[in-house]
Amino acid sequence: MQNMIAKDVKTYLNFINGEWKASFTNESKSSNNPANKNEIVGYVQASSREDLDSAVAAAKQAQTFWRKLSGAARGDYLYKVANVIEGRLDEIAETMTKEMGKTIQESKGETARGVAILRYFAGEGMRKIGDVIPSTDSKALMFTSRVPLGVVGVISPWNFPVAIPIWKMAPALIYGNTVVLKPAQEVSVTAAKLMECFEEAGFPPGVVNMVTGQGSIIGQGIIDHPDINGITFTGSNTVGKAVGQGALARGAKYQLEMGGKNPVIVLNDADLNLAVEGTISGGLRSTGQKCTATSRVFVQAHVYEEFKARLLAKVKELKVGDGMLEDSWMGPCASENQLNTVLSYIQIGKEEGATLVYGGDRLTNDETENGFFVEPTIFENVRNNMTIAQEEIFGPVLALIKVETFEEALKLANDVEFGLSASIYTKDISTMLSFISEMEAGLVRVNAETAGVELQAPFGGMKQSSSHSREQGQAAIEFFTAIKTVYVTA
Repeated sequence: MQNMIAKDVKTYLNFINGEWKASFTNESKSSNNPANKNEIVGYVQASSREDLDSAVAAAKQAQTFWRKLSGAARGDYLYKVANVIEGRLDEIAETMTKEMGKTIQESKGETARGVAILRYFAGEGMRKIGDVIPSTDSKALMFTSRVPLGVVGVISPWNFPVAIPIWKMAPALIYGNTVVLKPAQEVSVTAAKLMECFEEAGFPPGVVNMVTGQGSIIGQGIIDHPDINGITFTGSNTVGKAVGQGALARGAKYQLEMGGKNPVIVLNDADLNLAVEGTISGGLRSTGQKCTATSRVFVQAHVYEEFKARLLAKVKELKVGDGMLEDSWMGPCASENQLNTVLSYIQIGKEEGATLVYGGDRLTNDETENGFFVEPTIFENVRNNMTIAQEEIFGPVLALIKVETFEEALKLANDVEFGLSASIYTKDISTMLSFISEMEAGLVRVNAETAGVELQAPFGGMKQSSSHSREQGQAAIEFFTAIKTVYVTA
């Protein structure tokens, strides 16, 4: 906890019932720049269950008014907040880069994506929310309608501090729910900037609330709270399973998006330049801190050496540095804990017999010594049962695995507990179709990187990567509403 508050550094409060409120604990925590651990971005509240209770009570009270608005009226509010965020895009992106570490170009792109998501779901307020169903009684009318869950708890991660909260909040709100957001502690200043935009857009008090604090207190409080009707979570598998078990125990609806161990398959007929570009972008952008990031690269033997040579040549050109610098291609790990996790996996890879062909060290030159920077790292001679080929690292680490056939690559690609995203590089239509049909992943891409999905498309994983629901696009209505069947007869 913070006893000494640095001068000229802003303290951000919780946003509850349309007001900025200090925590009942009167304690705050600093949010530091991972590119320079000595720079404090801001202070955020170290909140208590009492703060959460206050936010949930506000959301519950506001929900009656909010659900009675037409979808079009709720959409108007989303349009307004989208416009406010767009007007403050550079400010929000700069905060994100300073707080989380990704490059300023990536932060601007993510913030723009948040604007687009809000506008997309604003339009969803004018779409149908039910169907007429034929009745066996010719004098009866039978139809369905969608109704909101009530209060939705949003537990969001640190790797996409704008896009993920928005792609959870926007559908929740357009379908008539009110929201309590618990952002990751590492990016709570960025979350506060978003709340400022909701306030500036004139959102009714209590419809959107934010409480910052430890996951063990605020996150667990959301899981346990009897007045939270639905929980949407993105994060690690360990925490996600605890969220699901806790929600199930009290009968709350839950949605989990968790880890990935995402493969790329590069076949003999692939466009190697395209495959190299996609592997680097998918695996190393955002310092590999994406659930859809490429981590395993299966390359057919005939082109393996050429692919590796081109990959190494490109990776050696990448500039690692402070994300605020325009020439930085890759920023730091988001925290010291994450840096240590990545370095520990690199060490495990060495100990298990994989060959380190590039990188693997923490960067400690004059520009990086105060930050949590790690080199892009490439292993080869990786067996699929090695730890670095099975567990999610969440860092800029690629494992190259040589294969003889597409069938071998597909079998190995599926041989993990995760099933989030996967891609293949080939010109053969038959192989493409086999990959699409047989790859066990919620997102499959052909001649494109594993990371990224368009906002109007459903997103989610298979196997241990999700709770088998889908986010974004029109699929979002399935989680954030319940179906009511209506039967009317004279």
